[in-house]
Amino acid sequence: MPGIANGTRAIALVGPAGAGKTSLAEAMLFAAGATDRLGSTANGSSIGDNSPESRQRGGSTELNLYNFKYLDDEFALIDVPGSIGFSADGARAVAAADLAIVVVDPDPSRAPLAAPALRMLDELGIPHLIYVNRIDQAHGRIRDLLTALQPMSVSPLLARQIPIWDGEKVSGFVDLALEYAFKYRAGQESERIEIPSDLQDREIEARTHMLEQLADHDDELLEQLLMDETPTREKVLQDLARETGDNIGVSVLFGSATGSWGVRRLLKALRHEAPGPQVAAARLSVSDPSMYAFKILHGSIGRLALARVLGGKISEGSDLKTQDGDHARAGSLFKVQGEKTQKIGEARAGDVVAVAKVDSVKGGQWLGTGKLPPPVEIEFPARNCALAIEPADRKDDVKLSGALQRLTEEDAGLIVEHDDANHEIRLRGINDEHLNTVISRLKRRYGVEVKSHAPAIGYREFVRKPVRQHGRHKKQSGGHGQFGDVIIEIRPVGRGDGFQFEEKIHGGSVPKQWIPAVEEGVREAMAKGPLGFQVVDVAVTLVDGSYHSVDSSELAFRLAGRLAMQEALTAAQPHLLEPMHRVTVVCPSSATSRITSAVAGRRGQMLGMAPRDGWTGWDRVEALLPEAELGGLEAELRSQSQGLATYEAQFDHLAELNGPLADKVIQQRVPEPA
Repeated sequence: MPGIANGTRAIALVGPAGAGKTSLAEAMLFAAGATDRLGSTANGSSIGDNSPESRQRGGSTELNLYNFKYLDDEFALIDVPGSIGFSADGARAVAAADLAIVVVDPDPSRAPLAAPALRMLDELGIPHLIYVNRIDQAHGRIRDLLTALQPMSVSPLLARQIPIWDGEKVSGFVDLALEYAFKYRAGQESERIEIPSDLQDREIEARTHMLEQLADHDDELLEQLLMDETPTREKVLQDLARETGDNIGVSVLFGSATGSWGVRRLLKALRHEAPGPQVAAARLSVSDPSMYAFKILHGSIGRLALARVLGGKISEGSDLKTQDGDHARAGSLFKVQGEKTQKIGEARAGDVVAVAKVDSVKGGQWLGTGKLPPPVEIEFPARNCALAIEPADRKDDVKLSGALQRLTEEDAGLIVEHDDANHEIRLRGINDEHLNTVISRLKRRYGVEVKSHAPAIGYREFVRKPVRQHGRHKKQSGGHGQFGDVIIEIRPVGRGDGFQFEEKIHGGSVPKQWIPAVEEGVREAMAKGPLGFQVVDVAVTLVDGSYHSVDSSELAFRLAGRLAMQEALTAAQPHLLEPMHRVTVVCPSSATSRITSAVAGRRGQMLGMAPRDGWTGWDRVEALLPEAELGGLEAELRSQSQGLATYEAQFDHLAELNGPLADKVIQQRVPEPA
């Protein structure tokens, strides 16, 4: 049986946004005696979700860490944000957990919201169970909820309890493993009662079904059932613990976090059934004392690495090496309780701690005293949304750069891009909610206020016909003048063939040392064509020219090449190209028709649709969509799918844009003269 000798067990709370994960964490801390009051996210008294961003949106925007002891067993609790926009924050932490609790709503129609969490845990191989929260708000059979959830789970769901109804409300439960009935008491341990007579037949039916599920992986139990023998309570509990630990069965319990219902039953299940840290160490191939840094945090006490310790203990001052081959000496170690930290001298196997002064380690890396485990492969959500930003005060340029460096260290879902063509700094993140939170943090934590707008679309220009053009730069202003004279020919080339330059000079009409300057001038003219955008897919040939023995120079021929190219582009019938992206949407099948309509309404070209591999009741939709139509797509898709549809977009090609849409783009880029 797992116990304190096995070290601290790390439990991750996962599930959809709004399911009540942070409320459950508060209830677990209260039930374990780690706090003297039941904290509430609704009134702002919770230990977790203390940031202004979390308070404002009424939900987690970053993971919360807690520690507690229950009946002498030690646990670290990792409360992971449920919103897709903040899910990258906890993905690494979940990978190092011993067990996850998937918190769900009792409404069967909301069951699909748990699909991403259940599939992530199955893919990572993390043992897990399901806690049905807000059972006091249930208005239907738990069996219907399990039926809706089962297609989303690789392993069978094991109903461990059946509800006791008092009229229209659930007032307690029957524990099928213990064969006891309990009545809920708000804020207190449930009261044990006799199994109601009208539930006895249902209890026998439900328990028999649970035992038959367990017998699928236990020949001894199967033989007992076939012989009509009743297995002992200890045998049933051992099988439940084994199936949970081996990740071949998913127990389902229920209760209400705000009423503290069923929370102690959940804690007892964790105590007896959650694997010890040695199991996670084996899964992650840990052999020597190591720390998995799942998140970097910049706070009032400096840069900290939040890490799970496995394979042995690590002390303050321990010599560590990182995956990049760097060396570091562990600084102060801290246990974390919401926003509070407690200094400790050493971290034992299983502990989740914050460690200072390991500045060379990055989020998602191992560091340790000996052989390091292999990297942990994590699949992050696509960063589809982008904002172009600039400091409201130009004097904050340097401050902004430093703040963005820290934020990208902390946030695995955030990328900073520099678009030199449009002179933009871009924040790229998971969705608009995510990026708005980043902007709020910039101002609150680093004192940098920024202006933001939609990023420039990567429009390009191309030419339709070949042109021969003369360009001359001549200037006389006393002393040596400037003289450069060229004739070029331009012609369109195939889409994607890029820029081509060659020279066919005869007789030295343009000296060879100045031909590179002509090409440089041509390239300068292509940076902004007649329509206001970069020119692509054109071949330029320098065919003739002339020079002056005194006044010709590199500068003169560069300016002559630029002038010739500018005039040639105007004469070559320039047209607009818009970037097209290949978009892959994954969504529940019930939302597919709405998703395809949304894509079509954004000038999308459907490429195909098929069931999503390995996901029952989900589809995969492929389409081509203009880059200009991607803004707001994530929010629209999620609004059509209970918040479940996600997409990935990748540049595919440039396509010709004509008519009123092209005219509008050009007018916005090149205003008409007053």
